[in-house]
Amino acid sequence: MKILLLACAAASALGLACAPGVYAAQVAATAIAQGQPVADAVVVAVPEGGVRAADKPAQAVVDQLNKEFVPYVTAILVGSLVQFPNRDLIRHHVYSFSPAKPFELPLYVGTPANPVLFDKPGIVKLGCNIHDWMISYIYVAESPYFAKTGPDGRALLTELPPGRYRVRVWHPRMEGSEQATVKSLEVAAGASAAVGWELALKPEFRPRRAPLPGDAGYR
Repeated sequence: MKILLLACAAASALGLACAPGVYAAQVAATAIAQGQPVADAVVVAVPEGGVRAADKPAQAVVDQLNKEFVPYVTAILVGSLVQFPNRDLIRHHVYSFSPAKPFELPLYVGTPANPVLFDKPGIVKLGCNIHDWMISYIYVAESPYFAKTGPDGRALLTELPPGRYRVRVWHPRMEGSEQATVKSLEVAAGASAAVGWELALKPEFRPRRAPLPGDAGYR
């Protein structure tokens, strides 16, 4: 076992990963604001020795349902493909002006034939040209070690090779720079580490949703 641990540590020092599940480490992350858990925060761990290339592009889905994007925040690895199915009975027009991925899917129903490739890391804000309140975010990470917090404000990053990492957090309503949240963390083979943040969140602003049939004010 000692030999295997030494080999795993040596591989980490060279920027290589051990076989998946073999002496992999994990990081338990928490995000709170004013003492309350923060959902939809993306936690990313970047190896200080550099990031190895992904084996193959991943696939993700951002639904359009009941005139909303679902989920509100999606975290993916750079190079991933994302489908944008429209499950409503009306047309949507999906777009983004974000520098990390400007694109447009003109009015459509169903699922577009081709997914969208997200080939640059960064934050992509989505909108619908027809329904202004439809807002969603795609976080495109440069590292494969990331997770999104749930309603309890917790996220678990798994299958990390042992070594040193720069860990950061991002949330759509977070005040300040994402880089200001960076913390240095070392994880040992087969061990767990913990990291947490107390965030300052800005008030949420979205255009008012149009009333549905049967609601007060519907015309």
